[in-house]
Amino acid sequence: MTTARRAVWNVLSGSDGHLTADEVAIEVSHLNPDVNLSSVYRSLGLFEELGLVRGTSIQSGGPAHWELAHPDDSFHLKCRSCGKVEHHHGDLVDRVRSHLQEDHGFVPEQIDLVVTGLCPVCAKL
Repeated sequence: MTTARRAVWNVLSGSDGHLTADEVAIEVSHLNPDVNLSSVYRSLGLFEELGLVRGTSIQSGGPAHWELAHPDDSFHLKCRSCGKVEHHHGDLVDRVRSHLQEDHGFVPEQIDLVVTGLCPVCAKL
């Protein structure tokens, strides 16, 4: 594993959030200032190809947000006020997958579900 790949992996595995490539690059520069943005993008692409990370469009038209790969049974809850993104676990994604397969003959390979609203803290304001 190259130094750049190890630094990108360390940033993603140590993060509890969803980071853009630019945010990953900033954190990587703290670990190794010699790693450039193109190395970060190449590392993210490789890790995604290997199924280790996934990029999700949290905001329509915005940059992908990267995180360690996780099963599709969790989906994203994005607060439109503070921007916090959390995973929600439940059976909704499985029900969507079953509906698409059984009622439409469509076989989903990956489901990225983002629900935008207010987190409990912002909803109280």
